[in-house]
Amino acid sequence: MRRPPVPPAVAPTAARPRRRRLAAILATCLLTACGAPQPATPQATGGTVPEKPASPVVLNVLDVAGNLQLTQGMIDEFVAKNPDVVSKVTYSKSPAPELVGKIKAQQGANRVDLDLVLTGVDGLAAGIEQQLWTPLLPAYANRLPGMADYLPGAAAMQQLAGDFGVTITYYPSGPLIEYLPSKVPNPPKTAAELLTYAQANPGAVQYARPSNSGPGRTFLMGLPYLLGDTDPKDPVRGWDKTWAYLAELNKHVTLYPSGTSETMKNLANGSAKIIVSTTGWDINPRVLGTVPAEAKIGTLDGFHWVADAHYAVVPKGVSTDKQAAVLALLNWMLTPGQQAKAYDNGYFYPGPAVKDVTLSMAPEASRKAIEQYGRPEYEQLIAGHPVEVPLGAKALVEAFSRWDREIGGAKVGK
Repeated sequence: MRRPPVPPAVAPTAARPRRRRLAAILATCLLTACGAPQPATPQATGGTVPEKPASPVVLNVLDVAGNLQLTQGMIDEFVAKNPDVVSKVTYSKSPAPELVGKIKAQQGANRVDLDLVLTGVDGLAAGIEQQLWTPLLPAYANRLPGMADYLPGAAAMQQLAGDFGVTITYYPSGPLIEYLPSKVPNPPKTAAELLTYAQANPGAVQYARPSNSGPGRTFLMGLPYLLGDTDPKDPVRGWDKTWAYLAELNKHVTLYPSGTSETMKNLANGSAKIIVSTTGWDINPRVLGTVPAEAKIGTLDGFHWVADAHYAVVPKGVSTDKQAAVLALLNWMLTPGQQAKAYDNGYFYPGPAVKDVTLSMAPEASRKAIEQYGRPEYEQLIAGHPVEVPLGAKALVEAFSRWDREIGGAKVGK
């Protein structure tokens, strides 16, 4: 199966001061990455970040996005080949909504034990809002030359990180609907038809809590485009149709799972008939056998892709020696040979954030999985529909809060 073409440039939206500021930061990053090396710059944690640690360090990595499925192989190989930089890596995982509390507790105790966090847009946004992350850019962009080779969509996603995070994997995402043809022979083609189906089949339509689910938040952010809302980038003043639609749909939803995996299991066992999905959440569960191979996907009229990415962020309080090791690791992860591992088993399909990383470069197991379970229609869908960036940090936090408060918070599963 041929790799889908590079997604089209993200559709422009109304200019905003915040967007212009982030774009300026990105431009500075990319220009710096192409220039001559710069001297180390003092950071908020004290001192300068050396080119490499004085002695090998132990890195403690927290994953709140499922990113290790794509990148642990990259990290493990770096450790094996750079014992003078990193002696050992410990891995831990946590739900995204628990991230802020965990980091704030460590910073409040003046004992930060987590050196690198792998997060989606949700954790990134919450951490920026709470001022938890150490700025890495543009001061150290010269140590991350791979950022100059981002795909257009990944470069747009980097704008959301400002100077606090580094995009390491990317995909156009969704929102898609997923169903079993034997259970739903005539799937909805429009948002109105999806609502009608939910009304006629209480409990049959399901999506996970947006603040802890890539497909859930993609659905939340994709609805304003589907419904023709006044400003898809402003959930406070521009989502009147979206909030009304979600409130009406909520009347016929009996459960919002706390994570995406549960929606996949419910699709397989029949307790849900239509779930919200993305390219990766379509392919990977079928590779793993969680969802039957015959499951199908669909889009709704007016569909825009809402892109997604995973980021590397460093909490404030991490030592400069460990920051040096993290920067060396991220430089390694953004090389084409390592990025090819991001194809994985389709979890974040396609996955690579940088240009010219083809499926033929991926490990054999990845190639076989995607050739068997990938979908030829993704090539046309990616090429034929606009790709939008998600909400900025503040707007995303506001959207999550309102959804929890007014839509589905009382029905979220444990």
